[in-house]
Amino acid sequence: MTYTDPIRIILADDEHLLRSALAALLPLDGAIEVVAQADDGPGAVAATLRHRPDVLVIDLEMPGMDGLEAVAAIMAECPGQRVLMLTRHARPGVLRRALTLGVTGFMGKGADPEDIVEAVCSLHSGRRHIAHEILEASVMDDSPLTDREADALRETREGYSVKDIAHRLHLAPGTVRNYLSSAMQKTGASTRHDAARAARDRGWL
Repeated sequence: MTYTDPIRIILADDEHLLRSALAALLPLDGAIEVVAQADDGPGAVAATLRHRPDVLVIDLEMPGMDGLEAVAAIMAECPGQRVLMLTRHARPGVLRRALTLGVTGFMGKGADPEDIVEAVCSLHSGRRHIAHEILEASVMDDSPLTDREADALRETREGYSVKDIAHRLHLAPGTVRNYLSSAMQKTGASTRHDAARAARDRGWL
């Protein structure tokens, strides 16, 4: 597929060597231009809001805020931003949350640069591109947690109090406590922090 102008992308990944390699390889055929790079979540948000790329290529696991949190912040300011998310571990439940946020592309970090270029072109054309191995992982999603229970546990992992979680999720503190109590029962944990760790280890977050 040929475009008159290169597709403008931002690369966000905390693995410097991988990010540098992709920055060098992806533009080789002239279809892609890397306009900026970022090495953490806040940097990805800032770069995307500044440059407004055609496609953001972002790692799921990053410091500061992970890829999903960064995408949520970006979508709040730039609804419809095309996002290709890369991950080394396709945990069950992640794809569902990514799609809910508006991510339209999902691939493993081990993908060939040619495949990433193809995915970027697909997203730029308005299509969705989800790698087969990611779809397989999503089919295996057996989490008993509701979306709100999972949201409350994610906030717990970040160290927020019940009051803070209630404010961030726009819920009453009593409602948050009910969600956390239910999540603790489902994970067999005695505290909300243990429940958050258990849910993460089982791939439910």
